[in-house]
Amino acid sequence: MQRNDRALGRGYVARMTLTDDQCWVAMAARDKGAEGRFVACVLTTGIFCRPGCPARTPHRRNVRFLPDARAAMAAGFRPCRRCHPLHAVADVGLATVAALARIIEEAPEETLPLELLAAKAGYSPSHFQRRFRAIVGLSPRDYHSAIRARAYRDALREEPSATAALTRAGYGSTSRVAGTDGPLGALTPTQYRLGGKGMTLNYTTIETAYGPLTLAASERGLAFACFGDHAEAEMREEFPAAHFVAARPDGHALADWTDALAGHLAGNRPDPRLPLDIQGTAFQRLVWNYLTTIPRGETRTYTQVAKAVGRPSAVRAAASACGANNVSFLIPCHRVIRGDGGLGGYRGGLDVKRRLLADETATMF
Repeated sequence: MQRNDRALGRGYVARMTLTDDQCWVAMAARDKGAEGRFVACVLTTGIFCRPGCPARTPHRRNVRFLPDARAAMAAGFRPCRRCHPLHAVADVGLATVAALARIIEEAPEETLPLELLAAKAGYSPSHFQRRFRAIVGLSPRDYHSAIRARAYRDALREEPSATAALTRAGYGSTSRVAGTDGPLGALTPTQYRLGGKGMTLNYTTIETAYGPLTLAASERGLAFACFGDHAEAEMREEFPAAHFVAARPDGHALADWTDALAGHLAGNRPDPRLPLDIQGTAFQRLVWNYLTTIPRGETRTYTQVAKAVGRPSAVRAAASACGANNVSFLIPCHRVIRGDGGLGGYRGGLDVKRRLLADETATMF
């Protein structure tokens, strides 16, 4: 399971009682009075901490805030071993599941049968399966698959060959990682290892009514468009080996596109139809194509999206595909909400999603 902003937008932020800025101030001050109001998730280490954690304070750009340990674990983070955030949790089942999730994380190359994990937890296999899924959001098998896939992607960047990476992650053969539903999606191991090598991306950030919008484009089209103060850092994480060229203030290759997007977001121009240069699995592309058909001013639920692309049981995968969208409102994933009417997640922040939907609805009348 990838630990990034895509995994953080699953409806949890909506329950936060503090703003991100307030959380950061409390964390930087190691304010123990903020205990129980949020946990801090560190993208670079994959851990989550209490507000008063004694560990060295990470860089602000690498920290995201969630309301509780349950939300942090569901987003793929593990508890800090210095401040032990689960010790404050009354739910003993959560602490047990956290410990077993850590076992899975520390041995992605091993096969851990459900019966073995259930025995360690002191539950029957069926009860453990339900408990684990309720807390983490995935079955133990699916969670292990996600952790192994992450280990394989990491190994590809570190090992001298794709074969060595395959062995390190515990895959028995290349057939286990092939196909668009595998850990690399539509990319080959070589393409993934390159991490955008050979790509030149022109980028700029413009101010909009919804906050800063960072854009990046290759010679083939727009490859990245995301709202938020941390969007540039996300862009560089998406393409770690790409060559970035900052736009000149006196005119640049993105000038016409940024003008079109700014006009659209200001509400005085129609949806722009810009060329895109995005990569995704076959399933992600099915979802993205469907999103572009949702009319302005209307919404769909994640369940409706899954049914529309012919995979009614793949609701979580549909939500993940929305989160993996690199071009924000151009593929309008903000028009997808939860079945209970909640906003769900949005890479640019729930406030931006709420305002986009409100403005699109307002223009219909």
